[in-house]
Amino acid sequence: MKPRRLRNVAAQTALIPSWLIVIFAYIGTIAWTIRISFTSSGIFPHYDWVGLKQYDRLFDSHRWVVSVQNLAIFGVIFIVGCLVLGFLLAVFLDQKIRGEGILRTLFLYPYAMSFIVTGLVWQWILNPTLGIEQAMHAWGWSSFSFDWLARGDRAIYLVAFAGIWQSAGLVMAILLAGLRGIDEDLWKAARVDGIPAWRIYLSVVIPMLSGMFVTALVLLGIAVVKVYDLVVAMTGGGPGISTEVPAKFVIDYLFNRQNVALATAAASVMFVAVFVVVGPWLYSQYLRRRPGEAS
Repeated sequence: MKPRRLRNVAAQTALIPSWLIVIFAYIGTIAWTIRISFTSSGIFPHYDWVGLKQYDRLFDSHRWVVSVQNLAIFGVIFIVGCLVLGFLLAVFLDQKIRGEGILRTLFLYPYAMSFIVTGLVWQWILNPTLGIEQAMHAWGWSSFSFDWLARGDRAIYLVAFAGIWQSAGLVMAILLAGLRGIDEDLWKAARVDGIPAWRIYLSVVIPMLSGMFVTALVLLGIAVVKVYDLVVAMTGGGPGISTEVPAKFVIDYLFNRQNVALATAAASVMFVAVFVVVGPWLYSQYLRRRPGEAS
């Protein structure tokens, strides 16, 4: 018993630096950010108290409202597109086709690139004077026009498409690992019973991969909240503010407009929104007691 207790003490001691990082670098900075959002801080933070004044200014800001709307549009298209395309690619590769290793590498390769690189690549591809439109003109289609990146009502959809191109491979890899773990006897039984393959995927396979889908959903959700570099590299938030997102709003007000209080208010709203969405899932996964679990 004594050696075991000593090992536990040694393990807890070894975790002290990690706990300090969590407490001060994460929890501490979150608390500090929320505290500053209730001040009138400008270029430098200070600790007066103005109540909800910054939050009133934030939600009265047309730029912030547009950025939230853009994040919602980007998030829905990005997450749904990545899950659907990633699942279809995983199913395709699970058929044990020839050249699977090469195709798997090609599909996953875009995820190895940062959002900055992805944004620059697609900015070039969609540039009317350099990319797709110019290529079509060179091939004789002089009336062809594809200027969505310069149109405020459509640019956010192209940003979402670029994000799907970059991240669908990650979902493919996660779901392919899950598909390879399904017992082959399931498919043999389905073929004997004459059940269509699409019905097996919808009714059996997808529910069996629910854990994989949740993992992919969490990773994609984190990418949505953090999206900044893709927008900056691809559109710079334009045309106008048509592709503005909350993360860019925070960075601009923090570093360019020297309004620390408003920036931290926006960051606090983002944190609360994420916590409201992720909190119930974390509770159900890690804190709620399972039936029959010892108290």
